[in-house]
Amino acid sequence: MKKNKKNNNSPKKEYILSVIKSPQFWTGVILTCMFSALIFNIIFFVNGQSYDIISDSHNPRQALLAHQNIRGSIESSDEQILAVTNVSGDTETRVYPYGDLFAHVVGFSTMGKTGIENTMNMNLVTSNSSLSTKVDNDITRSKDRGDTVVTTLDIPMQQCAYKSIGFYKGAIVVSEVKTGRILAMVSKPCFDPNEIEAEWHYIINDEDSSILLNRATQGLYPPGSTFKILDLVEYVKEHPADYESYGYQCNGRFNYDGRKITCYHGTVHGYQNLRASFANSCNCSFANISLIVDRGSFGDTLKGFLFDSELPLEIEYKKSHSPINADAEDGDVVQGSIGQGKTVITPMHLNMITACIANKGVMMKPMLVDKMKNAQGTELKTYTPTVYKKIISEQDAAVVCDYMHSVVTSGTGSFLKSADYSSAGKTGSAETDSSSNSSHAWFTGFAPYEDPEIAVTIIIEGAGTGGTYAVPIAKRLFDCYFEEKAQE
Repeated sequence: MKKNKKNNNSPKKEYILSVIKSPQFWTGVILTCMFSALIFNIIFFVNGQSYDIISDSHNPRQALLAHQNIRGSIESSDEQILAVTNVSGDTETRVYPYGDLFAHVVGFSTMGKTGIENTMNMNLVTSNSSLSTKVDNDITRSKDRGDTVVTTLDIPMQQCAYKSIGFYKGAIVVSEVKTGRILAMVSKPCFDPNEIEAEWHYIINDEDSSILLNRATQGLYPPGSTFKILDLVEYVKEHPADYESYGYQCNGRFNYDGRKITCYHGTVHGYQNLRASFANSCNCSFANISLIVDRGSFGDTLKGFLFDSELPLEIEYKKSHSPINADAEDGDVVQGSIGQGKTVITPMHLNMITACIANKGVMMKPMLVDKMKNAQGTELKTYTPTVYKKIISEQDAAVVCDYMHSVVTSGTGSFLKSADYSSAGKTGSAETDSSSNSSHAWFTGFAPYEDPEIAVTIIIEGAGTGGTYAVPIAKRLFDCYFEEKAQE
């Protein structure tokens, strides 16, 4: 029986082998694989890349839609109009009711496109109006209105930030710690987008003010002592069991390789433990720390915090940079540890780092758009907060938050101590020119300390110390937020 069974199966095996060896079989296999790859590519394109390609500013489809439809509106978080297209006969005029208040973050759509006008351009020129509305418009030969972008921007917070900078150059970013929603983004000097065409020649030839530059996302500044947040992260990470045992005797200057750095205005801090070093922003102590930590590990930590990396940010931005890595020279490491030398950062990036630490080491993807509506107000899409990635451990984040709280309770941010709420942060005074006494005033922090809700980051160009000029602005912003919240 076994022999018969073997004989019965032999023709089948021979047939299968002959099929496998035939050119037709392999041609079929190749065609099947090619077809499967094509289907996979189509699915990948539809789900992953189609929107990016369609939204590319060089895609002619956008120009076609802009010609066919009236550009949609941009609104604040409470659905107040920030940008709208008015129509009079055949003339369409883009109008910005708040003038220069939202100039950089909302942007403009003539003479090129910037800000949200640029990143959400495809949505603004696409119409998802109801069928009945489209039929009526077709009958009357009217254009359809594009969809409406509802942003995360809060008008009272934006107004507070705008007024707080005053006549200085600088930038402010305010965001929600747990969601990444950006409540305010101000850059000064600014411009009136309603007058952009009329003043274009003057604006592009004004080399002194860089008025079109969104300093919040594109301004690269030495971070000064705010960088000590990252020094602290690295030291605590490398010394989890004994970081509280650290001590340093500050005599106002730190010598290395025949060079020296000093504490601000030559201040002699005396003996400083790690907490006091941070609260008092002792340059000498942190220069000492920079030569203790493993610079290769520190470089990896900075890369984890997205230095020299792409940010999960859709609006125009520049990358921050730090020279600290395994091969860095002592001079770059020491200068970098106090936020000077070749180290530069944008206020937006520093705000993301601050919010990440306040959010237990989790970085959220920054949000500028809450939802999309059609012209009749029907909701089309809601954007939800998205975790970008876990940067540091919850335990290390808690230590840094605690030390940032000490800056307010007993250090350079003590102006905030009198507030009705608790807060935490870090000041910075970044030297801009070794031949002058001018410094950029920094503050970055969050409130409340116990359960962080918002993060604020402030830079005032050439103003002086962060504790004197930036911290009072932070208090006004925190006050505005909690007063607005109490009225809800």
